[in-house]
Amino acid sequence: RHRCPHKPTRIYDNGQQPCLTTEYVEKYPKYSNVSPPRSLKPKQEYQVHRGKMEGITTFKSDYLPYNIVKRHFQVQEEYKPKTGKIELGTTYQKDYSAHKIQPVTLVRPLERKHTTRAKLDTIPTYQDDYRSWEVQRREPCKVEHIYHPPTEKFGNSTTFQDDFVPRELNPRQSFKPPCVAKLSDVPFDSTTSHRTSYIAHQLEPKFVRSKEVYKPSNQPFEDLTTHRNDFKGLPGQLAKSCKPENAEVRSNGHFNGVTEFQDRFQPWLVSLPEVRKTKEYVPPPGNMDFNSTSHLDYIRHEISPAVLIRPVSNGRRTNAPFQGNTTTKEDFKAWGSCRQEIIKKQQEIPQPTGKFYDLTTFKSHYVPHQIIPAPSFKPVHAIVPNSAPFQDETMYRIEYTPKKQEICPANYPSPPGYVYVNTDSRGHKFFRQLIPEFSKSDSNPIPKEVAVVS
Repeated sequence: RHRCPHKPTRIYDNGQQPCLTTEYVEKYPKYSNVSPPRSLKPKQEYQVHRGKMEGITTFKSDYLPYNIVKRHFQVQEEYKPKTGKIELGTTYQKDYSAHKIQPVTLVRPLERKHTTRAKLDTIPTYQDDYRSWEVQRREPCKVEHIYHPPTEKFGNSTTFQDDFVPRELNPRQSFKPPCVAKLSDVPFDSTTSHRTSYIAHQLEPKFVRSKEVYKPSNQPFEDLTTHRNDFKGLPGQLAKSCKPENAEVRSNGHFNGVTEFQDRFQPWLVSLPEVRKTKEYVPPPGNMDFNSTSHLDYIRHEISPAVLIRPVSNGRRTNAPFQGNTTTKEDFKAWGSCRQEIIKKQQEIPQPTGKFYDLTTFKSHYVPHQIIPAPSFKPVHAIVPNSAPFQDETMYRIEYTPKKQEICPANYPSPPGYVYVNTDSRGHKFFRQLIPEFSKSDSNPIPKEVAVVS
């Protein structure tokens, strides 16, 4: 069942024919041209039945009323326990033999405690290495700025106050053209370049392809398939089961509580880890100079703060009282208004009076009847026993013969028993098989070459 793994990739040439070499194409027998089978499906047409319809159904014709008999109720018998003792023995208690097993001891290395009589030093390395030093407080380098207001009056005017001359505002004249459409006196010419340049051409008649007439085949339809032609039922006996018997595996030996891990495990001596000693902190010699380049090169300057220059306010103030009257207050005066009452519609149906009777038509006309259950016509589910043995043999069990699985030689890069010849343009490798041939005069085999394509 080998399939060619080479696809039309054109690794050797640029041909246009695809690779169609498969086992199916080589062994498939070709038949003559056979027309497709004719469909036997009926047409979906509604056929009108012109006969007269009878109102008799199968239920009306086959149903016969029977007299209903009340079902007999069987009284359940009282439970009476049986006399004697119950045997509580099981196959597990009979077959099982108890063994005395000791608990498994844990294999652990001995705990070794390393204790010394030296006194414990509770001072940590942080307190020992990092000790408090007497640090002098730095003097602040910030310049104290005390504001002194000027005593003389500022009388310098700005360039804006000197050059600016107040003038009256004159609105600019608008040069925007008026938004009015200009009407032309010349009549409208509707000629366009398309109308002047377009030339009308006469269309050629449309090509209509003639419809092919269906020609049915004169040969009769052969509905005999290869399965019906080649298959022949062979009578045979049922196959026997190839399943091995389910035999219990038991051991009479005594179980020892020693495992392979306990036998091979050996305790090893563990050495203590080495402790590295930390180096003692040695402070640098001499005093530390806290002066920086900015602190040494900085020069103090006496600078007075800048004064804000604000323009003189030209506000006009009058002593006349403010008039708070507006046209809205004079024209729109508040009117006295009252809330309108809710308009309710009078009830047309008067409310009922007296006692309510809850008697319905169903309660007044209902007559209770005694319910009679229908008898069950279900057949009794009884299993008929059969004394004949069950035949569980199949044709597969009888006719099955195990065969050796052969591997396709094309799966090997260099198949054994074959000699490489050449490779074609599609990537197929050609090999030759060496088949031994015996001669009549000599018993030694003579190899013979046979061409085989992979």
